[in-house]
Amino acid sequence: MTALDWIVLCATTAVIVGWGIARYRGARTMDGYLRSGNSLRWPTIGLSVMATQASAITFLSVPGQAYEDGMRFIQFYFGLPLAMIVVSAVFVPIYYRLKVYTAYEYLESRFDLKVRLLGAGLFLVSRGLAAGITIYAPAILLSAILGWPLHLTIVGIGVVVLLYTVVGGSEAVSQTQRQQMVVILAGMVATGFVAFGKLPAGVGLGDAVSLAGALGRVNAVDASFTFHDRYNLWSGLTGGFFLALAYFGTDQSQVGRYLGGKSVTESRLGLLFNGVFKIPMQAAILFIGVLVFVFHVFVAPPVFWNGPALAAARASADGPAIAVLEDRWAGDVEARRQAATAFMDAEHTGDTSAQNAARAELTAAQGRMDETRTLAKAAIHAAVPTAETKDADYIFLSFALANLPKGLLGLLVAVILAAAMSAVSAELTALASTATMDYYRRLVRPDADKRHTVRVSRLFTLGWGLLALAFASFASLVDNLIQAVNILGSLFYGTVLGIFMVAFFVKRVGATAVFWAALVTEASVFACFLFTDIGYLWFNVIGCFGVVGLASLLQAAGGSRRRLNPGSGAAG
Repeated sequence: MTALDWIVLCATTAVIVGWGIARYRGARTMDGYLRSGNSLRWPTIGLSVMATQASAITFLSVPGQAYEDGMRFIQFYFGLPLAMIVVSAVFVPIYYRLKVYTAYEYLESRFDLKVRLLGAGLFLVSRGLAAGITIYAPAILLSAILGWPLHLTIVGIGVVVLLYTVVGGSEAVSQTQRQQMVVILAGMVATGFVAFGKLPAGVGLGDAVSLAGALGRVNAVDASFTFHDRYNLWSGLTGGFFLALAYFGTDQSQVGRYLGGKSVTESRLGLLFNGVFKIPMQAAILFIGVLVFVFHVFVAPPVFWNGPALAAARASADGPAIAVLEDRWAGDVEARRQAATAFMDAEHTGDTSAQNAARAELTAAQGRMDETRTLAKAAIHAAVPTAETKDADYIFLSFALANLPKGLLGLLVAVILAAAMSAVSAELTALASTATMDYYRRLVRPDADKRHTVRVSRLFTLGWGLLALAFASFASLVDNLIQAVNILGSLFYGTVLGIFMVAFFVKRVGATAVFWAALVTEASVFACFLFTDIGYLWFNVIGCFGVVGLASLLQAAGGSRRRLNPGSGAAG
């Protein structure tokens, strides 16, 4: 990075972190530290909710997702607006009426302590692991740009986030997220314009969309139905709906954002703002990845995006075999470029037969590239068995390093850091508030005063931050980080949502039935993940309906036994 990039990065980060520490270092009350003092207006809530969800993984992984798989990932969010309506109508007023600090306090009032602890425990496990991935994603970026060791970069990010999160609590997180979201949006808009401006002369926006469409990258809606496809219209509307309902309705990292609102109305408006704005924002980020793909139709991409792994393979004993594949790749890339030029010429003439022929040749050229890339990945793995060959998360990073002008690269790094800080800080405050209120204050020190509770919350924030750093340090790059974090959530969210659905809508079911139903269902979800190829969005549906259905059956069976044995005790 240049001196200008460093100035932009350091100034942006220092202003956000410094303001959060200076403005909210005096948080002393439980309401202020854990629930933002119920002072937030709907714009802050809406931006905070979006910033919590839009972690660095979004901006590092989503463009790479679009580059390799097109825009069909947008269907993941199709159920979000409906979920925001349900959360606003059902969840928000209940939480406000009970004046809870965490979502799981409600479970004890509806069921009993063991169900509350189970719901809180599932959240702590899933979100604790996710926090590690959320730190790991931007560490990849900074490590590549700065040449720092990955472990040192992870620690640096964690320390920066912990500074204002431990000091200021929930209010510092929510307020700084407003500034972070402004930086994020500005940086991504600027990066999108650069990606479009880097297209070759004569390639307009219409040409770029046509080329991407011909190569299967503008596939925003897929109406075909299959349980094995992760992203289609039906998995998005159903699985995406249940995932969003669980995330925004029961995940404390999001519940904590809108529990700090001045009123039910402010919280509802903030959630609805997110429901309206989130899909266009994600579509824009995906489209940046599509533009990067079209750029590399004309500017040769590497056969493998993980540069250090490729360099290690070249230097190994299998280097000559890698070189042969790279030569083959160069020929495939040139053939695709020529086919793309012919396709655009045919599009401009309007000759249908020429268009069809050019499209077929372009598709065939892309197929040859895909085959060569698969062979190269296998060869790299054979040459360097320890090298990670899943490289989608390096695509956007490589484009940024090679093409962004001075200053804008620093802004992009600031965007990634801002997104990381916003998501991680929200996760840490949620983990700390859950550990404090649902375990420590409930089981260890129920008589603790508010000042003591704030001190304990700060210690839990620090502890969870250290655990997240430890997990991030041992994490390895998965196929795609944005998918990894959503898969992790989907393993737990359906079960937790099922518990809340029983609590809200199935009044005849008691604590014991829902407790055992949740345990059995969670085991079933993990079995689906390990032994089937069902798309992960469906896990949310399976988990939710599994808990509701099984709890109802267990309660009915318990009721039948009581009728046969009038002297038996009541079910929980």
